[in-house]
Amino acid sequence: MSLKLRAYQTAAINGIYNYFDAETGNPLVVIPTAGGKSLVMASFIEGVLKSYPDQRILIVTHVRELIEQNHAELIKLWPQAPAGIYSAGLKKREISAQILFAGIQSIHKHVYGVQQCDLVLIDEAHLIPRSSNTMYRSFLDGLKRLNPMLKVIGLTATPYRLDSGRLHEGEEAIFTDIAYEVTVRELIDDGYLSPLISKRMATELDVSEVGTRGGEFIAKDLEAAIDQDAITQSAVDEIFSYSANRKSWLIFCAGVDHAYHVRDAVRARGVTCETIVGDTPSAQRETLIKDFKAGRIQCLTNANVLTTGFNAPAVDLIAMLRPTKSAGLYVQIVGRGCRLAPGKTDCLVLDFAGNIARHGPIDAIKPKTPKAGEEGEAPTKDCPDCNSIVHAAVRECPDCGHLFPEPQIKIEARASNLDILSGGPPQWVPVNGVNYARHEKPGKPPSLRVDYQCGLNSHSEWVCFEHDGYARQKAASWWANRAPGKGLPKRVDEALALTQSLKCPSQIAVKPNGCFVQIVGARF
Repeated sequence: MSLKLRAYQTAAINGIYNYFDAETGNPLVVIPTAGGKSLVMASFIEGVLKSYPDQRILIVTHVRELIEQNHAELIKLWPQAPAGIYSAGLKKREISAQILFAGIQSIHKHVYGVQQCDLVLIDEAHLIPRSSNTMYRSFLDGLKRLNPMLKVIGLTATPYRLDSGRLHEGEEAIFTDIAYEVTVRELIDDGYLSPLISKRMATELDVSEVGTRGGEFIAKDLEAAIDQDAITQSAVDEIFSYSANRKSWLIFCAGVDHAYHVRDAVRARGVTCETIVGDTPSAQRETLIKDFKAGRIQCLTNANVLTTGFNAPAVDLIAMLRPTKSAGLYVQIVGRGCRLAPGKTDCLVLDFAGNIARHGPIDAIKPKTPKAGEEGEAPTKDCPDCNSIVHAAVRECPDCGHLFPEPQIKIEARASNLDILSGGPPQWVPVNGVNYARHEKPGKPPSLRVDYQCGLNSHSEWVCFEHDGYARQKAASWWANRAPGKGLPKRVDEALALTQSLKCPSQIAVKPNGCFVQIVGARF
């Protein structure tokens, strides 16, 4: 079956080949939620095996739904693919398949059952812990003992972890570079993802007294601070005030009890609502999700489950009642509203949790690398009657019985807007011609200067083939879009020699950036 890849999906595949032409590490491919990672993987796998029929490929992930989804995408693209599944949850153990889709929980102890393997693709690579003592690490180490030439590729929408920063930086990182990256903003501007609009609500959750452990809010204390009836009723009232013409709502809660309490408040206002939590039986979960996607249930509340692997394109309202210090979790939550669906014009993000203020727009996140040993301190307060020092979440002093006042809902004078996407939309301008030149800057490696003629105006960008780190990664993405099938140059002069064969954009997206104009996208 022939499925037409989008330009960025083709560029992602080219980026992988270009990376291995020049490097020997383990690259990442970064594509936003709903950007079609499954199709990228399927097309890449088909291309590899049709060029190199003896290769053995393993696709590994944490999430059962993704195992099924990725396998189904390959079979849809290539019905004769020699593919199988190894997953206890799916009751399949086809370990000898040439293309094997597996759950890490099921496969990690069976290195010698897998035997020869040439390429491992890890979907949702941000779920891999940094520690060397993990299922992924021991499994990959075992495969490399059998084949020292093993290649590992990670795919993710969020190339960072709360506890260790960027996936390709620091000690014990499995991944070494980013081979290709496309942003949420680019895919929205090109019409591949749903636009997002956002609000920070008048009802604001107060987490000033919630402690931190391992870089994240302490779960029990977070739920205790937020799961208050007055707060729930105020928040749900606000959700309803913004819900006109919104048909499919997803609410993220701070814990299991909180999720049920929010559900009850939504139901009390006449909207069909159900709850999914970690302990929801699989059959019941599947039924609820099926009914939600079909529109028989208008709202789902959940606690820590409907992020990775959950795909409901019609979602057009997301309410964040769950504060998080994890930039990755924040992006995964918002990503549930990014898919396109018939009749859907955008997705409204109602941010009660202060997550946008905490992390910034989802297309401009700069995750912090946590300090070694950082655990945070549990907040305390003094009892005014007996001066005992007690935990901030305590409502009754254990020494004298003093009753602390109920937490106050923080109400602002008016609801304020914080953009879920950075800045305003860029302006698309037609390109009449392109010129290329070598650019020198004292003390810096040379770069390729690219000048676009756009009517009476000219716009420029600089492509840094000879730089390191992020600049080199951006150069790889730029080249993959314009030179499919051609290896990534190591030097500017190599790139200049090939400019006659580069694809020329028909339009570029430009956006003011201080005193300058930045080029933020291209259409071919």
